[in-house]
Amino acid sequence: MTGSAIAVERTDGVLTVTFDRPDKANSLLPDDLVRAREVLADLDGVRAVVFRGAGTRGFSAGMNVGAFASFTPESGEAFIRTGRDLLAAVRAAPLVTVAVVDGYCLGIAFELALACDLRIATPRSTFGLPEIKVGVPSVIDAALLHHHVGLAFAKEIILTGDAYPVVEFASSRLVNAVVGAGELDAELDRWLERTARHTPVVTAAQKRLFETWLNAPLVDGIDESTVEFGRVFADPATAQALADYRAGLGGGATGD
Repeated sequence: MTGSAIAVERTDGVLTVTFDRPDKANSLLPDDLVRAREVLADLDGVRAVVFRGAGTRGFSAGMNVGAFASFTPESGEAFIRTGRDLLAAVRAAPLVTVAVVDGYCLGIAFELALACDLRIATPRSTFGLPEIKVGVPSVIDAALLHHHVGLAFAKEIILTGDAYPVVEFASSRLVNAVVGAGELDAELDRWLERTARHTPVVTAAQKRLFETWLNAPLVDGIDESTVEFGRVFADPATAQALADYRAGLGGGATGD
């Protein structure tokens, strides 16, 4: 089992990246990470990126552990840097990113879902970070987990390596919507209509601020937000969005 198994489709400004190894629960190989990162390097004309898994067994069961068998300290670090770069590209993409999960969402696939802006799942979906069970730590965007679910539950998930049903995440709102498998496409469309219809300049600005707020002290994050606010007025789309919004209020140019 070698080579990349990533299927890519662009429709109406939505780039869909599908993990396409359904007979192996869409488990991933290093080449898949490289290919997915390449796909995210060209987002011209794209307003949203959607990640999915082929078949009915899962989003992805994570990395195929056979890929780790020959790692040395040097090759292991090189591999995980590839994963780090992919997830950074997902997290910092200047547009809306969505993970559509049906079934297993484990390991680096769970980390990718954490890096996305939104997560939609089915009731049969399960999430986990099983790395500790095979002798390696959970790393890279597992660092986001405690922001979503709290430190105590994040430590439980990471230290047990167990898979948890989606219902366990209801109180944290880690998953934005839970719907039946037959409703996933319609639910995805609803979320894209709500989140991916804004001007590209404001979405990119907001995504930059999410990164700033995660990484900078509070005062610095607030200061950077004032810069981002002013910057969007350089794009004519901002003035048009303001005019359209005020007109939609029924007050035309005088609406507040």
